[in-house]
Amino acid sequence: MSELRYRAEDQQKIYQRWAPVYDRVYRGILRDGHRKLAALAAAAGTDILEIGVGTGLTLGHYPRHCRVTGIDISEHMITRAREKAKRENLQHVQALDVMDAHALTLADRSFDAVCLPFVITLIPEPERALDECARVLRPGGEIILASKLGDGAGLQGAIETAVAPLVRHIGWSSAFRIHRIVAWAERRGDFAPADILPVFPNGFFKIVRLKQHGLAA
Repeated sequence: MSELRYRAEDQQKIYQRWAPVYDRVYRGILRDGHRKLAALAAAAGTDILEIGVGTGLTLGHYPRHCRVTGIDISEHMITRAREKAKRENLQHVQALDVMDAHALTLADRSFDAVCLPFVITLIPEPERALDECARVLRPGGEIILASKLGDGAGLQGAIETAVAPLVRHIGWSSAFRIHRIVAWAERRGDFAPADILPVFPNGFFKIVRLKQHGLAA
C-alpha cells in the first residue's frame, strides 16, 4: 500500500470518529477564521471551491450570491455537511462531494477562489494539492488558506515539532510551516507574494492569500 493511500485511509478513520462531535469542539475557536476566509473568497469572485469542507462549518458564512462547491475526503464529514446545508437552507451551496484534493475531478479554470479552511496541514502531499487548486482556478483568482501555521522558530517551533506525532491522532498537525506554501508559490511563479493575516486567537491561526496573476493583455 502506498504511503499516500495509507495516510488517506488513516485520516478517514480519524474523521469518522470526529464527525459527530466536530462542530461542538471547533465551531467557536475556528469561527473567526471561517468568517474571514469566506469574506475574502467572496471578494475574489462568485464561484468558490472549498477543499476540506468537513461538516460544513464555513458554509453559512459565504454570502448568498456566491456559488459554493465543497469537497472532502471523508464521506462521514460530507454527510454532515449535506445535512447542515439542507437544515439551514443554504441554497448557495451547489454541490458537496467526496473527493481527493490530490486529484480533483473538476474542470480547469472553474473557480474564482479556492479555499482550504484548516486542512492544508493534514493533506499528505500539500504541494500536489495546491497544484490542483491552481489548475481549477481562473486567472486572477485566489487560493485562500486558514490554518495553524508556524515559522519553526524558537521554543514554539521546537514544541510544535515535538508534539506533531501526538496531535496527528486527533486530526491536527503542529509541524507544518508557512514557508512550504510560500516556497510552492515562488517555484510556480504565477502567484503574487503571499499575504499572511493573523486571526483569532491572537494570531495563533493565520490566513494565507495567494493571488494568481491574470492573463497578460
